[in-house]
Amino acid sequence: MGMPTVAINPHAAPPTSLVALGKSLWRNRQLIVQMIKREVAGRYKGSAFGLAWSFFNPVFMLVVYTFVFSEIFKSRWGGAGADGSKTQFAVVLFVGMIVLNLFNEVLNRAPGLILSNVNYVKKVVFPIEILPVVAMGAALFHALISIGVLLLAFVIFNGYLNWTVIFTPLVLLPLVVLTTGLAWMLASLGVFLRDVGQTIGIITTVLMFLAPVFYPITAVPERFRGFIMANPLTFIIEQARDVLVWGHLPNWLGLAVYTFVSTATAWVGYAWFQKTRKGFADVL
Repeated sequence: MGMPTVAINPHAAPPTSLVALGKSLWRNRQLIVQMIKREVAGRYKGSAFGLAWSFFNPVFMLVVYTFVFSEIFKSRWGGAGADGSKTQFAVVLFVGMIVLNLFNEVLNRAPGLILSNVNYVKKVVFPIEILPVVAMGAALFHALISIGVLLLAFVIFNGYLNWTVIFTPLVLLPLVVLTTGLAWMLASLGVFLRDVGQTIGIITTVLMFLAPVFYPITAVPERFRGFIMANPLTFIIEQARDVLVWGHLPNWLGLAVYTFVSTATAWVGYAWFQKTRKGFADVL
């Protein structure tokens, strides 16, 4: 598990370009994969079922959603009919929760990433810029397991699978890029401002209720719909439901715009992280 030794000048300004970011991720790809595996395995270390919990957790949550919303709330998504079946509500809700959990897990962890890895900060040769990427990789692993559970449930409930599910990676990619960019920014801010960890928890909770996770966007009054659409989670949740549940093609123009904004955000977040990383050791 040897890391390639690269001659590094500790006094040189860290590179901030997207090209430098790409090179860093490629150069450290094996290290990133190893750390993601360790991160995932570490979460279930000591438990009897181990990694199997990553499968049982989403299954359990989907069963609970199905029971609560179909038997207790008698909920329908968008009225009666095939699209409003009781089990369909749970599936549609679960899609929103998968997207939400991917976003929230990374952002809520981000402010403490550097603080919980002080030993890496002290090592000049360790590429600490990969820590948010590792956190995203672990969150993506659990999201993919949840999507697998969702697709299995969809087949059981409906007897078929929409071919549009092949576009799921394209729909989630812009959110992954955006979230990683924000994670770089929050990981840096979390070193200098310890209140960031508490604040981001409040913000992600607000974003959860201001996204169409538990309700369709059509249920929002017109005058408030702009606020909901401004939420970065809204577009991805709607697109994920389109390809996974409703069998619609993605909004290609919307995805292109979202990807552009996400890439710009990721670059700003990475640049900010690189500009401020010299001060980490002093504060820690």
